[in-house]
Amino acid sequence: MKTSSENPVFGDAAFAAHEQVVFAHDAAAGLKAIIAVHNTTLGRALGGTRMWAYDTEVDALRDVLRLAQGMTFKNALAGVPFGGGKAVIIGDAAHDKSPELFRAMGRAIDRLDGWFVTGEDVGISVADAEEMRKTTTHVRGIAEGGAGDPSPTTAYGVFKGMEAAAQHRFGVATLKDQRVCVQGLGAVGMMLCKLLHGAGAQLLVADIRNQAVREAGERFGATAVLPDKAHAADCDIFAPCALGAGLNARTIRQIRARVVAGSANNQLARTVDGARLSEYGILYAPDYVINAGGVISIAHEGPNFDCEAMLAHVARIGDTLQQIFASAERDNLPTSLVADRMAQECIAAAYEENQAA
Repeated sequence: MKTSSENPVFGDAAFAAHEQVVFAHDAAAGLKAIIAVHNTTLGRALGGTRMWAYDTEVDALRDVLRLAQGMTFKNALAGVPFGGGKAVIIGDAAHDKSPELFRAMGRAIDRLDGWFVTGEDVGISVADAEEMRKTTTHVRGIAEGGAGDPSPTTAYGVFKGMEAAAQHRFGVATLKDQRVCVQGLGAVGMMLCKLLHGAGAQLLVADIRNQAVREAGERFGATAVLPDKAHAADCDIFAPCALGAGLNARTIRQIRARVVAGSANNQLARTVDGARLSEYGILYAPDYVINAGGVISIAHEGPNFDCEAMLAHVARIGDTLQQIFASAERDNLPTSLVADRMAQECIAAAYEENQAA
């Protein structure tokens, strides 16, 4: 059997039975992108588009495959009528953006005839998404038809999920006086800090951008910690809100927090790291459950958009996490495994229903 490096699509564990993987290229616009549709049992694939300067194209492929599968599970447990997908644009978001690039990306999405619906993600702004919208109707998370930028609702969902985790682990009804370390002060991380500050939490913050750290200090009285030491901060709750794979064999041993609850995607470097967190007595809020506020916001878009109904749906993230925590404790299983099983059961039930129809 040939190795996965010789077969980087079907031979890679990250492939995970994807329905479709599309490589999009437009030389004139400078576009190199990958669109991954993982599973459409629950509906059209929904997932953001991110722009990142990957070291290799194989890195980009593995990232989009993992992210797309995560979106399938996220959408299933969020209770939205969408399957899972994701897209990545290979490039430096600080230097390689152009209107032509995003219009070319829109055309690539449009060729999938609505089976992939997207919006902003890491490296992509609402303005970039609106540029894509000029060449495809299959873009959400913009001002037209809904709540607009999904970052605030993602942060709100993380906040409600963090409340649920604090209730389960510490037996407290609010986050007042909880020491929370937020790693990553992008749109979601900064909004999360605002919500936590309003709730009376004590904030520690980390980001590779000094200006963002200074802003958090001025606005919320936050204490700065080094980005590569944030996971080991002396705190009650660690909130990873930057890039994924930060929870691994090395960092988990150094975590002092008793709860990990943040917005980053693919926080576990390996599946076994979910079990490792459990072994160290750390309550983990599975990333694709707690960070689902944005996709819930997007799913509610349309001519009958109801902001109150959308926010009520986002708040139910806390209820879902309480179910996961209780089941994990009862069955002595990692919360990550419980969440995966719940998502798979949702998808399997929908598949059986579709077959019977």
